[in-house]
Amino acid sequence: MDKLAGQVLQLAEKYRDYTAGNLSRLVKIKSLTAREGEVAAELKKQMQEARFDEVRSDGLGNVLGRVGKGKRLLAFDAHIDTVDQGNLENWSEPPFSGRIADGFVHGRGAVDQKGGAAAMVTAGRILAELGLKNDWTVLFTGTVMEEDCDGLCWKYIIEEEKIRPELVIITEPTALGIYRGQRGRMEIRVGFKGLSAHGSAPERGRNAIYMGARACLEVEKLNERLKQDDFLGQGSVTVSEFVSASPSLCAVADFARIHLDRRLTGGESKESALAEISELVKDMAAVPEVLHYLEKSYTGREYGMEKYYPTWTVAADHPAVTRAEDVFRSLFKKEPRVDKWTFSTNAVVINGIHGIPTIGFGPGDEVMAHAPNEKIPVDDLVRASAFYALYALRLGQGE
Repeated sequence: MDKLAGQVLQLAEKYRDYTAGNLSRLVKIKSLTAREGEVAAELKKQMQEARFDEVRSDGLGNVLGRVGKGKRLLAFDAHIDTVDQGNLENWSEPPFSGRIADGFVHGRGAVDQKGGAAAMVTAGRILAELGLKNDWTVLFTGTVMEEDCDGLCWKYIIEEEKIRPELVIITEPTALGIYRGQRGRMEIRVGFKGLSAHGSAPERGRNAIYMGARACLEVEKLNERLKQDDFLGQGSVTVSEFVSASPSLCAVADFARIHLDRRLTGGESKESALAEISELVKDMAAVPEVLHYLEKSYTGREYGMEKYYPTWTVAADHPAVTRAEDVFRSLFKKEPRVDKWTFSTNAVVINGIHGIPTIGFGPGDEVMAHAPNEKIPVDDLVRASAFYALYALRLGQGE
């Protein structure tokens, strides 16, 4: 192990309890989408205590912590909103306990995605102690509203705050693998208009439920023949909601609507996905549409975007990836696992729309995301904080 890697790993280990304690405090604060104000305040406090050079919030409520004063910008991202607890009967302890036990931090958001935030804070503390060299600044972002609209937070950072890093590292869970892509996704709605008639004489009407049901069966078949990508895998589509209405329960339904979750692999696009669904429903007088997200953040700022989140990948030989591999080997003396996410991340905007090189490295296993009894290994937090710090320091050395 080279001297700098050893020094960074030693500091990350020194701050093991500090990192776990910070994460515990974050987990104890319930922070659903658009209600992240309290956890944002806690994260800002932690960054300030870690001696970041600047800590502030933007108009949407994203927490922006800066270390360094160079003109070149590297960013690390962790979203600070979480999904809700779900059925409490599936939890063996209170979901917002933040309990530290048996080598884990327990609770909703520990993996998805506050563990990454806590590791970032420690990395920032290490950088503040060791000092960044050359012309680099590191931006650590605690972003909001990701669970409901991934990438919206970075749309605001890039387009409204006019901040454009040269490289972004997403700290979503990767079980300490290096990730370089993900399938895209989009939300599609299809409405069906029927003709009402008395339920005793259904032949007089046109039942919209039957139209929707036939469409659902065709969607099921479509899922089996979607494109395959050697790295990202196959595209997918599923019906996630079916809604209908009629004048009464004694009448033919004159309206139905289905909601589709479409995952896009390499070579698929918004246009191609819409064309496939249009073909399925062309004889049903229905037109598919991509939904739009528009909500108020906890700051009161209303903001939105189309619910189309592009597929993105970074080449295996891109310097961002090969540098990450070198950093991993320097710290842990073994070969890294280079892979992809199965779910979607903020990189759909960072890379998918704005083309900024993006990779992922995060503590915890993504199988724990949105699951009951969520927990993250403290060992992962230590290793992630060391990885983030050394990556930034190696950039500062000009490597």
